[in-house]
Amino acid sequence: MLAALLWFGILNGMRHALEPDHVAAVSTMVAEQGSGRSRLTFALSWGAGHALTLLVVGGLLFALRQRMPAAVEEGFEFAVALVLLALGGRALWKALGDKLGGHATHHSTVAPRALAVGLLHGLAGSGALAALVVAKLPSLGLGLLFLALYGLGAMVGMGLLGAAVTWPLSRAARIPNASRWLVGATGVFSLVLGVVWGGPIALRFVLS
Repeated sequence: MLAALLWFGILNGMRHALEPDHVAAVSTMVAEQGSGRSRLTFALSWGAGHALTLLVVGGLLFALRQRMPAAVEEGFEFAVALVLLALGGRALWKALGDKLGGHATHHSTVAPRALAVGLLHGLAGSGALAALVVAKLPSLGLGLLFLALYGLGAMVGMGLLGAAVTWPLSRAARIPNASRWLVGATGVFSLVLGVVWGGPIALRFVLS
């Protein structure tokens, strides 16, 4: 039973990495990178930030046997929507302004930005995850282990996604204007998801 639950943690973490908001945020920025190495660096950095938040915040909530207040969790969800809008707008600006020029983004700037986005996404999901752990596991040690495996799964899943898109993106870079269209498409996807994600939250706030 315990082994199955821990395997569930890492496999569900990998699935969690491929949820629409995560894919939108990561694909928008990964598409802008000029090399396979920078794409993989971004994806792994995002996963590391996400895992760190899950472990720290989720572990604290689990230790206190508390759930994150609904208003706070909704605030983090809205922040994620704003990030999606910002990333989508930035991608469209780059695509329409033709500022890519085939230049790779410096690794020193890729990792911190990716880490920050991953941290925020982790905050948006840590409350629900802590509630799941509280319901299933009897001790803090096992709870932290579950959270760590879940975060590891998310990091592995995002790393695999980054690796998977490297070849098609490298091929597309050889086609004139393909990079612009690809970045523009991911920007539109991020903008639409940001509106769908944050619109209902904003509406509830206005009507309350």
